[in-house]
Amino acid sequence: MNRILLGFLCVILSTQLTSVSAKGADQPNFVIIFADDLGYGDLGCYGNPTIRTPNLDRMAAEGMRFTQFYSASSVCTPSRAALLTGRLPIRNGMCSDKRRVLFPNSGGGIPASEVTLAESLKEAGYATGCFGKWHLGHLPQFLPTNNGFDTYFGIPYSNDMDRLNDAAPKGRTAFLEPKVEYWNVPILQDLEVVERPADQTTITRRYTEHAVDFIKKNKEQPFFVYLPHSLPHIPLFRGKEFENHSARGLYGDVIEEIDWSVGQVLKTLQDEGLAENTCVFFTSDNGPWLIFNEHGGTAGLLKDGKGCTWEGGMREPGIAWWPGKIAAGQVSLELASTMDLYTTFITLAGGKVPDDRIVDGLDISPVLFGEGKSPRETMYYYRGTELMAVRYQEWKAHYYTQGAYGADARKREKHEVPLLYNLHHDPSERFNLNEKYPEILSKIEKLVKAHRDQLTAPASQLEIPL
Repeated sequence: MNRILLGFLCVILSTQLTSVSAKGADQPNFVIIFADDLGYGDLGCYGNPTIRTPNLDRMAAEGMRFTQFYSASSVCTPSRAALLTGRLPIRNGMCSDKRRVLFPNSGGGIPASEVTLAESLKEAGYATGCFGKWHLGHLPQFLPTNNGFDTYFGIPYSNDMDRLNDAAPKGRTAFLEPKVEYWNVPILQDLEVVERPADQTTITRRYTEHAVDFIKKNKEQPFFVYLPHSLPHIPLFRGKEFENHSARGLYGDVIEEIDWSVGQVLKTLQDEGLAENTCVFFTSDNGPWLIFNEHGGTAGLLKDGKGCTWEGGMREPGIAWWPGKIAAGQVSLELASTMDLYTTFITLAGGKVPDDRIVDGLDISPVLFGEGKSPRETMYYYRGTELMAVRYQEWKAHYYTQGAYGADARKREKHEVPLLYNLHHDPSERFNLNEKYPEILSKIEKLVKAHRDQLTAPASQLEIPL
């Protein structure tokens, strides 16, 4: 009887192990490469005439390039929170009207109640690694390894924070003629500070090396790599081999080194035989920091940049690459967002998208695989806790307008009759059509009411002092 029972248990265990093994083999790998302050017009494949981005251009040529892809915010902290939770920052407390991002003297960070993309994928059996800028809280409980990542190497907030005023020249000189010793930004390995100040001239290379090593070490199991570069956020730094590399100057050097990094990731995936089972997605957290002139990027034909809800602040390059799964050479006009990566990747991994809260991310796999249209028809543009504008299909209504960082950022204008633009015809938002299409404004107003009726906004994490 014992032998029979033992044999029965062995069969069950064998079946379970086979099932787990098969599931692991079927699960795709995911890599998200996230730039910082990259403009819509900063890549060769998005029309830049002097910045050479052959690896990103190749990604686009071999995969899909989105022309209407959005970050969920026009500044760092809320945009990163949205990417990793699939939720608008107004829902997770990672936005504020007083402090737009987290600082070294902030006591808050990503709430423990949020389910990050890394946590969901880890539960589905994935190895998870984060290499780069975090900016979702620098205290231990908020850092990557306490929010779903197995390992972390990077800086906890923006590279212009922890400025050493005694060492750095006053005003903009420190940014326009940057030196590593002007900032005391730390590099963390998991929870430990391993370098301070960070040598930012080698930081892009080191993020890349850690990501490549992680891929090689975890190639026998499904993995998720989050590679959030800390550049081209100012101050700008690049490696020696990229000095005077670009016709665009220092800013171009920085972008071309990030493009090199992309190439290293793609090469590793191909060399290790992983390319056909790995989805790589490249995008950015928000638009270009225009007030720094040549040290900032460009939004191309889009209006304005970082810090505002005009298109230049939130519409970003979005490039998806997955040989054999995503057909080559596609240019998609479908509406999509960083939040959609959350739901799409969890679904493709066979994981569980949280059903105990509103998740704003939608599954865009039909777009990626050429099987259908995007389920996304709306995009909500928040500045802090204020709903500034709403996009519905090709239409965008502005309830408030306010400029990007700089003098215009202090000028907010309320529009009793919202401004209305057709973004398919007028991506530069020049021609107000509110008098011509009142029925479109009425439709958008109904969407706004429904959105607000189911909106619960927790207290801001950004306003908690250290």
